[in-house]
Amino acid sequence: MKKLSSVAWVVFAVGGLALLLAGVAAPSILAWQAQPAFDLKTSMARGKIVYDTQCVTCHQPKGEGLKGVYPPLAKSDYLAANKARAIGIVANGSKGVITVNGAKYDNEMLSSGLTDEQVSDVLNYVRNSWGNKGAPVKPEEVAPQRKKPAAQ
Repeated sequence: MKKLSSVAWVVFAVGGLALLLAGVAAPSILAWQAQPAFDLKTSMARGKIVYDTQCVTCHQPKGEGLKGVYPPLAKSDYLAANKARAIGIVANGSKGVITVNGAKYDNEMLSSGLTDEQVSDVLNYVRNSWGNKGAPVKPEEVAPQRKKPAAQ
């Protein structure tokens, strides 16, 4: 068996390292590129499932709420007025008096325990159903609102 020269070992080592790095980096780069574009309709479909399991009891099937107890989400001026506030309320909960469509509500909404994607999805569903037309909420918009205290 013939021994490899020093130069051959260096070439062999560098080539092997390059292959190793390519094998590690390529899937990472491809995974990053493979991220699907945000799709509002898909987010809303997932959001309906979240709404039906987490929100429907208080806010009702068509977002009408219960007058004086739970505010409506359908055609809600409060919901439409401030996207960041809406994200914060779903992520962190809220308490205290709010005025929705001219009516006052003084109740507490507990933190939902939802993931960033679930918060995004349920808000996309609510903000684009029952006569609402809201800008999309992307999952990356949720984390900054989690750092703020619950709305009051």
